[in-house]
Amino acid sequence: MNVAEFQADLRAWLDENDLSPGPDDSLDSHVEQFRRVSAALYAADWMRYGWPVEAGGLDGPAMLRAVVGEEVVGRGLAAPGPYSMLEVLAPTLIDYAPPQLAAEMVPRLLSGREQWCQGFSEPGSGSDLASLSTRAESAGDHWIVNGQKVWTSFAQYATRCVLLTRTSPGHDGITAFFVDMDSPGITVRPLQAMHGVDEFCEVYFDDVAIPAERMLGAPGDGWRLAMDLLPFERSTCFWQRIAYLYARFDSLIAEATEIDDAELGAAYLALHTLRCRSRATQHRLAGGTRLGPDTSIDKVLLATAEQKLFDTVRDLLPGGIELDDSRWRSEFLYSRAASIYGGTSEIQRNIIARRLLDLGKE
Repeated sequence: MNVAEFQADLRAWLDENDLSPGPDDSLDSHVEQFRRVSAALYAADWMRYGWPVEAGGLDGPAMLRAVVGEEVVGRGLAAPGPYSMLEVLAPTLIDYAPPQLAAEMVPRLLSGREQWCQGFSEPGSGSDLASLSTRAESAGDHWIVNGQKVWTSFAQYATRCVLLTRTSPGHDGITAFFVDMDSPGITVRPLQAMHGVDEFCEVYFDDVAIPAERMLGAPGDGWRLAMDLLPFERSTCFWQRIAYLYARFDSLIAEATEIDDAELGAAYLALHTLRCRSRATQHRLAGGTRLGPDTSIDKVLLATAEQKLFDTVRDLLPGGIELDDSRWRSEFLYSRAASIYGGTSEIQRNIIARRLLDLGKE
């Protein structure tokens, strides 16, 4: 399918169908709005393009998914946070779950009937994922899980979780499961971040029984799954977040009473550099390339551009962040985490140095 024609048709459909969010800017409303938009897009087939037929999709290149995300988030119809879980976790389930499980579950996510979360980070093992300690022990036709996850985005809304556990020592001892969040023994505790939103959660697992058929891949495939998942955080997922940042850049220009061309130019250059890099990543993905450590470049550029944009907001809207309880304030505070979540910028630069530039460990 021609991407330009697809985008033009989607834009026309969105112009004719009012999916505008209400005035409530709470996290609850963001999640509910994403469900509403997903249901409408799925019913009209837009949300099914770019996904394989065997998982409820209509095929076509992954670029079509990026276009849907760009239009929806760029128009302010959905917040980028809830949308990101779809682009990260649906490909993982398609690649690693038994085919019948993926066929059953992926349409539930695409249609907005369910929200999923990602149980990776733990206290003391965030960027150092290999040191995770949540354990899964075999018990016949079930595995029993005990441990704790943290910084789990949207866990309080999630129906399922892609969970990493330890089943034996080392990288080869990490195993992934697809867990029902209403399983006995799971406790979710939201964490309010400094921008005032409880997007992140602690999740406790106390003797949680997971059916063996819910394992993703084979025992010990968890590390490989994680390495395959992370590039999806930085491909189609990033494209829709970039659309959100461009929309906020336009809002800044509209609100600023005094324009500093140098500052705006620097912010735009950071955004444009990120978009150019991400565009190349979308085309590599659409061409069948398996993404790898090169997406660490995308992650560093995203953190740089997002923080530069909101630093510019602070400078051009005096007092708007420090004194006003506004959307700008919340977004500025959230942008401080851009160089931390999804792997810190320091970790990403180490990956670039060691795995792409072959500079060694020193």
